[in-house]
Amino acid sequence: MKKALITLSLFASSWSFAQNQLHQVLVVNEGFYDYQTGSIVEPVTIGSYDPISQQYQVVDTLENMRFASDLVIDGNFYYVAADSKIFKMDLNTHQEIANVACPGVRNLAIYQDKLIATRGEYLTTYDSYLHVYQTSDLQLVQAFDTITGPKWATQNIVIDGTTAYLVVNNAYDWGNEKGIIGQLNLSNLSYGNEVDLGPDGKNPDNLIKFGSALYTVNNKDWTGTSISKFELTTLTPSTVNITNAIAGCGTSALRDDKITYQISAETSLNNFDVNGMNNIGPVNGINMNFYELAQEPLSGDFYASSTDFFSTGTVYIYDASNTEIHQFAAGVSPGTIVFDIRSSAGMTETITNFSISPNPTNDIITIQGKSTNDVINLIDLNGTTVLSSNESTLDISNLPAGIYFVHINGTCQKVMKR
Repeated sequence: MKKALITLSLFASSWSFAQNQLHQVLVVNEGFYDYQTGSIVEPVTIGSYDPISQQYQVVDTLENMRFASDLVIDGNFYYVAADSKIFKMDLNTHQEIANVACPGVRNLAIYQDKLIATRGEYLTTYDSYLHVYQTSDLQLVQAFDTITGPKWATQNIVIDGTTAYLVVNNAYDWGNEKGIIGQLNLSNLSYGNEVDLGPDGKNPDNLIKFGSALYTVNNKDWTGTSISKFELTTLTPSTVNITNAIAGCGTSALRDDKITYQISAETSLNNFDVNGMNNIGPVNGINMNFYELAQEPLSGDFYASSTDFFSTGTVYIYDASNTEIHQFAAGVSPGTIVFDIRSSAGMTETITNFSISPNPTNDIITIQGKSTNDVINLIDLNGTTVLSSNESTLDISNLPAGIYFVHINGTCQKVMKR
């Protein structure tokens, strides 16, 4: 994702602090649908976690959706795959921009102005398992039938160059699971070049790119777990069996150069070395049954969710040494965790003769070194001036927690509101 937050033209001697920053963490809470009664007990919700203030809030509820399965960010928007619809949302306001019916939608990926969507559902046969939409208005561009596209339920997507790699697992047809990597040519929207992962590579549940290879975590025929490596240069697969128990749905993620995964119903995490293609032992210090795993790419912090699937959900954050540094209550079944990372490129912070205290702060900041007639402008990360004053103190207690810039006569300094 490429996104410039703000450009401040400061005509003064300055140094650049342009860098990527974690703006928010989006959490898709799948909710609780009672299949016996056919009722939605807990709705699907989207939550936003602020890493600065460490506050979490529900920003949207997707009514009448039985579950949700994916979320991707693209520029100022994000897209949610939920049960029978795809939603386009504003990344900052979380307002719905558009939606389109897509029964059985599973996973999403973005390429330029195209949204790729895979499909599949238990005991349901579709005439198309792969759709392509316009990102602008979610108009359908192409629906691949089972002759020109995947023949079975299709799930995870990884884009590499002008190719979208898809896993075709047919996971909802018990006893007839598949293990296929399909390729969608994004230049001309043609599908083909399927590669079978072999008898031990059936039912891939996750697709991960690392280096020049793709890796799948496979639940096989629900009696064991394997990991397959798919070389992108040669388009050849190899598979290693790792356990006679299943890894569950989604409980695996790339963590640095290892795939961290968990066996269903267990409380320990395991590491798999993608270079040596072998297990390298359990993860020390973390002992809990999880639902979703994700590594935040800037700090390397590891996010892991847990749930009882009907009433509660919690997200735990661990540092590189596996020490829990924070946790927050989310919705029921927090199943997708996505990091909104934005670039502050173009912003400059100037070394000046004024100072700000205290910094960070909860309420009042005092500016020392300003002239009597100097006007202070407080600017947020969207470039909006939220306060203006010629006083030496500013009350920012009513502002949301986050990073702001104190701007005086063409120079600025950063202040953090807790």
